[in-house]
Amino acid sequence: MSRIEHRFAQRRSENRTTLVTYITGGDPRPEVTVPLMHTLVNAGADVIEVGMPFSDPMADGPVIQSACDRALAGGTGIAGVLAMIRDFRRDDQDTPVVLMGYLNPIEQTGYAAFAREAAAAGVDGVLTVDLPPEEGNELVAELAEHALDPIWLVAPTTSDERIRAICDHARGFVYYVSLKGVTGAATLDIDSVSSHVESIRSATQLPVGVGFGVRDGADAGRLGEVADAVVVGSALVSRIAEHVDDQPALLAAVSEITHDLRHGLDAATVEALP
Repeated sequence: MSRIEHRFAQRRSENRTTLVTYITGGDPRPEVTVPLMHTLVNAGADVIEVGMPFSDPMADGPVIQSACDRALAGGTGIAGVLAMIRDFRRDDQDTPVVLMGYLNPIEQTGYAAFAREAAAAGVDGVLTVDLPPEEGNELVAELAEHALDPIWLVAPTTSDERIRAICDHARGFVYYVSLKGVTGAATLDIDSVSSHVESIRSATQLPVGVGFGVRDGADAGRLGEVADAVVVGSALVSRIAEHVDDQPALLAAVSEITHDLRHGLDAATVEALP
């Protein structure tokens, strides 16, 4: 059983929703990322997505675009992100880590080298934002060779037929993008999310994570009632951006919002119990 599978099974046995948190590797500076990852875990994060900085993050809004700019300005690329994850693994062998990013830097590294080095660093899954599953056979084969889970996105506009096709390629969990547009967009429609999650569940036994638009513990709690996992990115990265020159304040701010997210999920679970 992979770390991702184990963590979801663990939370399911506890009747708790999995909290997936996103940060951009190297933001605001390379030396902050590993302490930030440990802070997230200590505050209640179950899975960490680490973004691979890219100069043209077309699916991301201004918050994460700025995070990529800060990371790139500090010299962080794929090799730097993998070094950070190796460092994180010295003290944490349990928390699943998912790399999230765009295909171009992976192609430049080479699929085989990327998968080999990611697995050696302690990565558990890979989400490529701009790679359709039907075009990903070569990369997926390399990921499978190194026991890395390919994680795919499903959008509100995705047809039922395409959902089934995506789920056939997926491992680890399926990531439902709950809003149209770029990351950081607003306004959650829980009824719509619930309907789409059920459509995904009819096509797969994998857990379904929901992200985009989660701003606080209240949002997380509402989504946690209909999803297996809640994914939070822009709300965390916004806190990082507020304290780029003050690491203690940055870590405290991230810890505070992560605690709030965890509390919101757990409180909603308790209320939902008979």
